[in-house]
Amino acid sequence: MTATGTAPTLVFVHGALVRDGAWWWRPTADLLLERTGVASVAVALPSCGETDADGGDLRDDAAALRAVLDAHDDVVLVGHSYGGTVIAEAGAHPSVRHVVLVSSYTPPVGASQGSIMSGEPDPVTVRVDDGRILLDGYDEASFGARFLQDADEPLQRDAFARTTSQDAAAFGTTTTRTGWADVDSTAVVCTEDRSTTVALQRSHAARATATVELPTGHHPFISRPDLVVDLLEPLLA
Repeated sequence: MTATGTAPTLVFVHGALVRDGAWWWRPTADLLLERTGVASVAVALPSCGETDADGGDLRDDAAALRAVLDAHDDVVLVGHSYGGTVIAEAGAHPSVRHVVLVSSYTPPVGASQGSIMSGEPDPVTVRVDDGRILLDGYDEASFGARFLQDADEPLQRDAFARTTSQDAAAFGTTTTRTGWADVDSTAVVCTEDRSTTVALQRSHAARATATVELPTGHHPFISRPDLVVDLLEPLLA
């Protein structure tokens, strides 16, 4: 609880090439609400086609995040993967008490999502079609094996159904701010991640205030919500 006796809100920013952030966050949101009474909000990203806008780049996604933050007085902000780049570009916001970055990034000014991922030895295979990026060559089984190998098959299937195309401009836009640097932050390194290498995660985590390593794949908030809630609870007090 805050000094005023009111509970904070947890705001979740999902990663690239997916939609319906509330679904991705729900296993953790439900457990978090049960344990702490803290409610969660998931940001709809224009670049992923989740708003009325006709596409959008990183700055549009950052503006969508800032609009959500404007509606809350006290926030713990969680970014997953590309969501961390959105947090960086959104910049400092007075409502945010702590940033948590899950298998995510702390990009300096001038970085882009594309440049961040350019050095990965086994990058996620994508294609560009009419200005939008799509996963290329994945089905339910191969998607599950790479991104959610530590979750059961029904969850892998439901997750694959929520993959989507994303405006290619979101990967090319360079950051102009470092929102992760303006508040205390915790970087979560997922040591069994098959999507983002542990080395890349640790290089970005080194810029955060604190680092926690979890023995999970790319989506611990789905596969191990108990570990994520254990991490979040002290930040909400």
